Amino acid sequence: MSTILYPSPIFGPIQSRRLGVSLGINLMPADGKLCSFDCVYCECGFNGEHTTRSRRPSREEVAAALEKTLRERHEQHLPLDVLTFAGNGEPTLHPDFPGIIDDTIRLRDQYFPEAKVSVLSNATMTHKESVRDALMRVDNNIQKIDTVSNDYIHLVDRPAPNYRVEKVIEDLCKFEGHVIIQTMFMGGTMTLQWSSGDDDVVVYDVSNYSDEFVNPWLEALQKIKPQQVMIYTIDRETPAEGLLKAEPAVLDAIAERVKALGFPCSVSY
Repeated sequence: MSTILYPSPIFGPIQSRRLGVSLGINLMPADGKLCSFDCVYCECGFNGEHTTRSRRPSREEVAAALEKTLRERHEQHLPLDVLTFAGNGEPTLHPDFPGIIDDTIRLRDQYFPEAKVSVLSNATMTHKESVRDALMRVDNNIQKIDTVSNDYIHLVDRPAPNYRVEKVIEDLCKFEGHVIIQTMFMGGTMTLQWSSGDDDVVVYDVSNYSDEFVNPWLEALQKIKPQQVMIYTIDRETPAEGLLKAEPAVLDAIAERVKALGFPCSVSY
């Protein structure tokens, strides 16, 4: 069972598969998760198993902690490629997210002007204009779409019942290309038991790399017109059992199809 939780509000830096030397900014409490998804593959575990008892860090606390870390790294001549909003949940849920972005850009410009500011998001808050405006100000606006099947998303990503991927795609188009689409491809099965009876056990195939899933996803990319696409697979322990990594050849084949549409595509195995 995966139980990785990150310190708050600053953690790392870590060596990111996709971004380089990355200093993490966690806008959620350190003792649990707050997320609008409850993904079966999340390295932080299921939401219900990590209920937080603490409040989110305030805008002022985030800025103070970030400046302290950046100043120390600058004085010690330590490298830094990117400041990444990630951690124990969805960063755009923070009520002061736009202001925190402004503070982060100001401090980045002061101490590490060549570093990028990245946001890893599940796109559930892109309907809010203030959130979209803030994301337009960062270097790497990385938004998740694992598929365009609502049934699959509700099974695997487990958002709120009113989530509709068609609306999310519509909102992502409003970035007018200033967006990076991030997609998890995986295989395997997931078992759900609705009650204590054996007849209520259902095994689902969670593979999302067949043409049934990839073709509509490629059509969505053509609508969104992202500046880049990032595809990846499981890298750490998952809270749900039975999930499998997508093979490198599978990811490479999908990446070639993305590139054929004219979009840069990176692959993390």
